[in-house]
Amino acid sequence: MRDQAFQKLLDINKEFYQSFGQAFAQTRRRIQPGVRRVLDEWVRDGDWLDIGCGSGALAQAWRRAGLSGTYTGVDFSTPLLAEAETLAQKEPPAPNLRVSYRQADLAAEDWTDGLENGAFDGALAFAVLHHIPSMSFRQALLRRIARLLKHGGLFIHSEWQFQNSPRLLARVLPWQTAGIDERELEEGDRLLDWRYQAGGAQEKPGLRYVHLFNREELQGLADSSGCEILEEFESDGREGRLALYQVWRLKS
Repeated sequence: MRDQAFQKLLDINKEFYQSFGQAFAQTRRRIQPGVRRVLDEWVRDGDWLDIGCGSGALAQAWRRAGLSGTYTGVDFSTPLLAEAETLAQKEPPAPNLRVSYRQADLAAEDWTDGLENGAFDGALAFAVLHHIPSMSFRQALLRRIARLLKHGGLFIHSEWQFQNSPRLLARVLPWQTAGIDERELEEGDRLLDWRYQAGGAQEKPGLRYVHLFNREELQGLADSSGCEILEEFESDGREGRLALYQVWRLKS
C-alpha cells in the first residue's frame, strides 16, 4: 500500500474518533460478551496492556473482578480517554491494582515510549487491528507488541466480522464517498457508515475504515510475530458472530 493511501485511511478513523468520540463512548459503556469471556477465562493477576482501551469500560470490569497487578490502557482518542479518567475517579481505590492511562497513536513511531520490552503478562486489542491499514504495517505493529510481552505472554484480540450482520453490511459505502481510489487499497478494506442519535437529535453520519480479516491472514500475522494461536471463538452482536476473538501466545 502506498504511503498516501495509508495516511488517508488513518485520517478517516482519526477524524471519526476525535469528532464522534463522546457519542461513540455512549454506545460502549458495557463490555461485549466476548470480552467478558476473555476476562473470565484468560485474564489472570499480573501486568496487562489494553491497546485501544476506549472509554474505560474494561478497566471498570477489571477492578470489579478483583484482579491484582497493573492495567495500562492506551488510546489515541482524547475524548475517550477523558471519559476513562472520569470513570476511574468514580471507582473506589483497588488496593492491589494500579490503573493508568496514556495517549498513544499506534501509527506513530514513539507509541511504545515508556512501555518496557518484556514488561507485560498480556496485551489486549479489542476491535483495534481492523482499523490499522496495510498488511506490512500490521506485521510490524504486531512484532512490536510481541516485544512488550514476557516469555509466554498472551496477546488477545478481536476483529469485526461484519459480513455476518445484514445490518452492518448495509452500511458499507463505495470508496469514492471518501475520495479514495479503490485500486490503491488492499483486499478486505472497507468503508462503513456510522450514525448516532441521542435525545431526539438529528442523526450525525460518520465514516470508518475497517479491514475485514480472514483466518488465513490472522494465522500469517501470528506466525510473523512469533506467536501461536491457542483459541478462537465468535461472539457479540445480535447474531452472536459479529467479532472473531483469538488468543495468541508468544513462543518461548
